[in-house]
Amino acid sequence: MATIRDIAKKAKVSITTVSRILNEDPTLQVAPETRKIVTETAKELNYTVRKKSKSSHSFSIGVLQWFSIKEEIQDPFYLYIRQGVEDYCRKNKIELIRNFKDDVNYIDSLKDVDGLICIGKFSNDEITTLKNKHKNIIFVDLCTDKIIVNTISLDFKNAVYDLLSLLKSKNHKSIGYLGGLEYVNENTLYEDKRKKYFIKFCQENKIDYKPYLIEDSFSIQSGYKMMKKLIEDDNLPSAIFAASDSIAIGALNALQEYNIEVPNTISIIGFNDVVGSRFTNPPLTTVHAPAYEMGKYAANFIYNFHNYNIPINMVFPCRIIERKTT
Repeated sequence: MATIRDIAKKAKVSITTVSRILNEDPTLQVAPETRKIVTETAKELNYTVRKKSKSSHSFSIGVLQWFSIKEEIQDPFYLYIRQGVEDYCRKNKIELIRNFKDDVNYIDSLKDVDGLICIGKFSNDEITTLKNKHKNIIFVDLCTDKIIVNTISLDFKNAVYDLLSLLKSKNHKSIGYLGGLEYVNENTLYEDKRKKYFIKFCQENKIDYKPYLIEDSFSIQSGYKMMKKLIEDDNLPSAIFAASDSIAIGALNALQEYNIEVPNTISIIGFNDVVGSRFTNPPLTTVHAPAYEMGKYAANFIYNFHNYNIPINMVFPCRIIERKTT
């Protein structure tokens, strides 16, 4: 059976344009030639328009993802955000169009949506371009120096200070940091607030950290590699803060491989509270980041507050989930 995507590809228009033409959206302004091509292509492909119930909405939301599907699998934080968006849209009968930032012509394919949710990290130029094309837009998991666009982010400062205060209360005086490097483009490194506040806390509290600060990527493999380097260099702190649970899980695997006991010899704390963190051995102490709720709030904001012109920055709180690695 043909899909809207098949029609869009053959007619050389966006998926949203096809959907709105076939569903006879009265607000759509499109050339008669385009409308004719789409309807004839749909007929040629034997596409049947599904009739909407009276309670259905014609509102459409585009989702632009910074992470690829492969990266989602390696670190599911963005997967949880996307699932929050999708569940909200499904419940409210909102049409959802999803694209990745590395898709060809993603801007054109999202140009007709009623609102746009951008998930992940974007450069200033990309923010400006997207904001100029979509007035109803929100960026999720993006921190900006100035409030120039709607954003949802995490309260990294209090989260990091809380977890380091926990370690300090257990008399840890040397704490390592295993982090990931994220680039908004080939040359611009995105500043990780977790690292920033980690360094600030350690400096304020005279905690030894410099020999144990390593960065690579947000993956289990990276966590394993970074932890293995510290072990083989005979350079272990008494505790580790991993900037994601994926990194922490990889680090735990390396420690177990070298028969280093957790938490007796070294403690470790992750970040995000992914499902797998409950089932490590021992279960991982981590910071719960409300990723799923961030996605739901983003969709709700786009759907219900699209007539407001003043940008806002929503900051979500995190909380420590103490298990058995500290």
